Amino acid sequence: MGYVPAEDRCDRMIYRRCGASGLKLPVVSLGLWHNFGHDTPHETKQAICRTAFDQGITHFDLANNYGPPPGSAEEAFGGILKTDFHGLRDELIISSKAGYLMWGGPYGEWGSRKHLIASCDQSLKRLGLDYVDIFYSHRFDPDTPLEETMQALDYIVRSGRALYVGLSSYNSEKTRQAVAILKDLGTPCLIHQPSYNILNRWIETDGLKETLADLGIGSIAFTPLAQGILTRKYLNGIPQGSRASQGKSLDPAVITEGALNSVRALDAMAQARGQTLAQMAIAWVLRHGGITTALIGASRPEQVVDCCGAISNLDFSDAELAQINQIAEQKDVNLWARSAQLD
Repeated sequence: MGYVPAEDRCDRMIYRRCGASGLKLPVVSLGLWHNFGHDTPHETKQAICRTAFDQGITHFDLANNYGPPPGSAEEAFGGILKTDFHGLRDELIISSKAGYLMWGGPYGEWGSRKHLIASCDQSLKRLGLDYVDIFYSHRFDPDTPLEETMQALDYIVRSGRALYVGLSSYNSEKTRQAVAILKDLGTPCLIHQPSYNILNRWIETDGLKETLADLGIGSIAFTPLAQGILTRKYLNGIPQGSRASQGKSLDPAVITEGALNSVRALDAMAQARGQTLAQMAIAWVLRHGGITTALIGASRPEQVVDCCGAISNLDFSDAELAQINQIAEQKDVNLWARSAQLD
């Protein structure tokens, strides 16, 4: 028997309006950055996606280069769309991005019109879709006129390749400039995807969080768990098989004893709140409605269920927030600072 979605799935999730748009997103979204390449059995990918949808997660986030190898995550999800999610396309928000290295030569990365449109076409082919719901400029390109990048996004929408467009890791200044260009073109920016978590608050110090609120743009925070640091995984050091031990986008050098002491104190706070550390970290990102949705990753279905449990308690007292601030002070692990600050 094939997959049959849980009938009460939407009742299990909270949905927030994305900025000033008419689109609602689940407060927890699933990213396919890791564990959806050839290094993971397809049955595991299916189980993760099925569990996410049963929990009310309707938003699945990809990029052209997710793997390994690049493109394989989109291919895997395209297969899941044909089998497990057949007939459910209109219940899903599917996003992809382009900007990081995807193929060799002068057109395989960054923000040129050539790269973005070719990348979008390739992504649609791998996914087996006529359109994606959201297509992002994955990073700001200092060597391409911002007008060219935004015009490419506008064309992608007008040509039917995407319904909405977004930005990822643009700083506050570049975001305002990009949004103004898109507004003049008639294709508004729907959403911004920055890195953000208790240990990485650049969007606050940069002013991006206030900028998005001022402009009526939604937000999806990636790495809300700081690549697993804000879970119990690293409380006693770096375990075998973890991202840090494998060199998968998490530099073990950032897992200092000082950072771990902070995480241990945060774990104690989470237990006092009746939450896991991961749940409290996600709840903190979502606090006060300032972020539309938290973008999680998972290597097992059980991790998805745990993360979705965050919605049972999204409230923090002033005392709790002050304590978190004190614990996490000056423990920044922003791995994307350079991309965000490029100008």
